[in-house]
Amino acid sequence: MVKNEESGSEFEDVVTSYYGEDPVTAIVTLKVDTKEVDNIAMRVSEAPNVDDAFLVTGDTDIIIKATFDKYSDLKHFVVSTVGNIPGVKETATWMVVTTYKEAGKSKFS
Repeated sequence: MVKNEESGSEFEDVVTSYYGEDPVTAIVTLKVDTKEVDNIAMRVSEAPNVDDAFLVTGDTDIIIKATFDKYSDLKHFVVSTVGNIPGVKETATWMVVTTYKEAGKSKFS
């Protein structure tokens, strides 16, 4: 695969070719400075694309579910919005491929 100079990576080319201009739902986990956890959770919760935000126990601190009009909007959110919040140490992003059940409702019934 040839690297797209506009996007900057082969990964981005593959993701863009898969999702195109279709909506993207993503699960994003955040590891944060625990002194800032409430502030960070409130700030990400204010983003209009964020559907759900949870403070959790385990190896991550905050889990959010968000929906975007297209992949580039997700990328901008993770890099420019979440990435610029003081106290965010690390993020991981999972893009949803197929939804089987959401908000208590099966997608196949």
